[in-house]
Amino acid sequence: MHIEPGIVDGAKMSLSYGTAAAAAGWSLKLASDDLKDHNGVSFALRTIIAVAITFFCFEVLPHPPMGVSEVHMIVGTTMLLILGVGPAAFGLAGGMALQGMLFAPGDLLMYTVNLSTLLFPLFAIHELAKRIIPADKAYVDLGYSDVLKLSLAFQGGIVMWVAFWVFYGQGVAVWSDVASFGAAYMLV
Repeated sequence: MHIEPGIVDGAKMSLSYGTAAAAAGWSLKLASDDLKDHNGVSFALRTIIAVAITFFCFEVLPHPPMGVSEVHMIVGTTMLLILGVGPAAFGLAGGMALQGMLFAPGDLLMYTVNLSTLLFPLFAIHELAKRIIPADKAYVDLGYSDVLKLSLAFQGGIVMWVAFWVFYGQGVAVWSDVASFGAAYMLV
């Protein structure tokens, strides 16, 4: 997961409960929107695929510590474009929960912090994609520049949320650790 236990603690965690609730609520709305165009089996299968991809990215791929967190290769943009925003949101949330339950139970303390760190950038690139990619354009027909813009926005959003949580929890004295994490993460 992105933010390690202890970065945000005590009463400051209450903000993460609110942001996680907002992210969960918006994810449910996106799932409802998806189910208007697809059946439940399709949604469930795409969500299972997204959970598996997220778990693979978090647990199997290298995730070296850097600055205030670990650097993960998260293919959120690809999941959004191929599977849809609803399954991608549920997949990120589910894969992160599965990783925490099976391999890093201590990280579950920060689940609400990490949930908003992943989902709000996903929601942002979903809105961005609606503006820069025609609705009828197939994923395989996208240009590299379109996908790069979305990926940079997703990665940048994650870096911004990590910075927010670290500064909120620890203050700005750790800015160099945040900067080293951000620089390394944007290279992924």
